[in-house]
Amino acid sequence: MDDLRDKYLSAIAAAGDEAALEDLRVQAVGKKGEVALQMRELGKMTPEERQVMGPKLNALKDEINSALAAKKAALEDAALDARLREEWLDVTLPSRPQRQGTIHPISQVTEEVTAIFSDMGFSVAEGPQIESDWFNFDALNIPSHHPARAEMDTFYTHRAEGDDRPPHVLRTHTSPVQIRAMQAQGAPIRVIAPGRVYRADYDQTHTPMFHQVEGLAIDKDISMANLKWVLEEFVKSFFEVDAVELRFRASHFPFTEPSAEVDIRCSWEGGTLKIGEGDDWLEILGSGMVHPKVLEAGNIDPTQWQGFAFGVGIDRIAMLKYGIPDLRAFFDSDLRWLRHYGFAALDVPTLHGGLSR
Repeated sequence: MDDLRDKYLSAIAAAGDEAALEDLRVQAVGKKGEVALQMRELGKMTPEERQVMGPKLNALKDEINSALAAKKAALEDAALDARLREEWLDVTLPSRPQRQGTIHPISQVTEEVTAIFSDMGFSVAEGPQIESDWFNFDALNIPSHHPARAEMDTFYTHRAEGDDRPPHVLRTHTSPVQIRAMQAQGAPIRVIAPGRVYRADYDQTHTPMFHQVEGLAIDKDISMANLKWVLEEFVKSFFEVDAVELRFRASHFPFTEPSAEVDIRCSWEGGTLKIGEGDDWLEILGSGMVHPKVLEAGNIDPTQWQGFAFGVGIDRIAMLKYGIPDLRAFFDSDLRWLRHYGFAALDVPTLHGGLSR
């Protein structure tokens, strides 16, 4: 027994690597190892002999296992020390730069749009996202039977039984801001109204909550020609093209007369949208001359003043400019999606003051 103990403890101490150590473990305490063979001999011994040899063999097995574990730890420590000596790291070097955050595409496009219209003399107007039925519909000449006023299209706020206040809705457009701006500032006026809007719709190009920017210009001699120039300058600046061709198609909106849908000339070569060239047309916004009833709702005399208005989906033009295929991705994607489309903090003043980073 002592010879077996000395044999393996010496061999374990002399093992040079973990492979050799594993071989010794199998030879000593494996299922067919020498200690295991000795234990099988216990069955051939008398009870008195087993009482003596059993504890000795168990103690030997435990001692060999302890020696194996200690040697393995020593070999691992030695390997780590060798690696630390071979590998060199200068801990005084500055860390790699890390991006502290990114601006969301909707926020970035809102800032871009705001800057473009600011250069053309438009100020920013804001209003509540929960609007009265009057501001959201009636003041904009939208009749009571219009489909947009149905509960299947519009989110109406809950009213308790006995509450006789007028209905309120999550605004379906930022047009109510135009009414509020006219009432507050009068004419002449030139404003844009960016913000969140809500409609009961959800698919690849529609979400229950999305973003719009609407524009309004009121003066004594404003015409559709001024509207066309403003929209051309906006499209050229936003899509970064030198020339653009717009097509106005007659349409109908309750709040403008005449009304027009606006298309831009484009191409889809290779699946990539190119603005300002090609034989295709793409609808991007609605527009028109402000309806006299809307001017009256804004406390402006339609016999003295006239103007134009337009509205464009911020989410939609963000998709077009940056090649984002699904509107829903704006609201349910992670930061890897933002990095994929290259959005980073804008080092410019934001709509609400300060830098956007």
